[in-house]
Amino acid sequence: MFDKDSRGNSGQPQTAFMLLVILLFIGNALNYVDRQVLSLLKPTLETEFGWSDRDYAHLGSAFQIAAAGALLFVGWFVDRLGVRIAYGVAIAVWSAAGMAHALAMTVQQFVAARIVLAVGETVSTPAGLKTTALYMHPKQRNLAIGIINTAPNIGAIITPLLIPPFAIAFGWKAAFLVTGALGFVWLLFWLPATRNLKPIGNIPERAPVDWKTLFRDRRSWVVIGAKSLTDCVWWFVLFWMPDFFSRVFGLGQAELGWPIAIIFSLAAFGAISAGAIYPILVARGHDINAARKLSMLFFAAIVLAMPFALSTDSPWVAAVLIGLGLFAHQGFSTNIFGMTADIVPATRIASVIAMGAVAGNLSGTGIIELAGWSLENGHGYAPLFVICGGAYFSALAFIQLMIPRLELSEGQEA
Repeated sequence: MFDKDSRGNSGQPQTAFMLLVILLFIGNALNYVDRQVLSLLKPTLETEFGWSDRDYAHLGSAFQIAAAGALLFVGWFVDRLGVRIAYGVAIAVWSAAGMAHALAMTVQQFVAARIVLAVGETVSTPAGLKTTALYMHPKQRNLAIGIINTAPNIGAIITPLLIPPFAIAFGWKAAFLVTGALGFVWLLFWLPATRNLKPIGNIPERAPVDWKTLFRDRRSWVVIGAKSLTDCVWWFVLFWMPDFFSRVFGLGQAELGWPIAIIFSLAAFGAISAGAIYPILVARGHDINAARKLSMLFFAAIVLAMPFALSTDSPWVAAVLIGLGLFAHQGFSTNIFGMTADIVPATRIASVIAMGAVAGNLSGTGIIELAGWSLENGHGYAPLFVICGGAYFSALAFIQLMIPRLELSEGQEA
């Protein structure tokens, strides 16, 4: 992944790059550990506080709406302060908010904690992607993004395996306190490790955001549209799958971890495979346009397996089919991130990704609320799985319509 002379194009030693990828990986994993704890403890919290499906859906949509609102400012925050300070502040905020869940006693208090958690966590993806664009050569970038993009899946694998039994042994409050505290441990390594990194070429680490240019650029809208059409699938699975396996297959609190772990294990392979497939296609002579779109087409086709989870009596078969859907989601998503780093000027990458995340969070809010409505009105999960199956072909068609030919942005080398 790194240059053979053990130094990056901007002069940093290879070990600094490697440490940077590791820290971004762990930070992204912790982001999803903290947000997933609530869904895994749903049966316990539902019993203790008497939540309905709509109450639970409102907790999810509060998170999504708060994240969407925060993301309107996150790109500016990251582009103006630089990734080092912005990411450090963000993880301190979301870790404290994660721990604050342990103090909540009402739905309103949980909502307040979720809102602050959402605001902090929105920085992770824009800051991480801008970091790769600033400090890594385009030839290194796609694999690095693929590795970093496996982190949410690793967090989502570990969390369901550890949190339910941990909560049974020590209580649900301890689960929130311990997972939240991990972010402060990460922060002790982030600030000193990133102190001496230098950007590639003459790209500034901090720059003002020209919003007029950003919104006039079709490259911005292709990212925003693709994220809107596909992120809803991720949020649906992340937020509702523990309930799906509990409701449809009768799994208890202690049994939910394994099918969720299977799903996100497959998702992790999707992110890694996307990081590998694109360079292989380029090495075989495809330009970035063909390599990106062929990769996306491959993953869009795999998602068609996901709705068949509704037709099986086995939770394990269902987990594999849903896992194939997330395998494809992460592969497609990694290509969206790689496409963004390739075609969008580095000085506004964080802002464009943030706007894409706004769109993704809003579509995620829609599908979370739709799930709550569908379940309460007797329609079950079928409408949601149908939406998931068609999302990625729709996104690829949108990308092709907006930009028939993808090309590297100005100042980038092939």
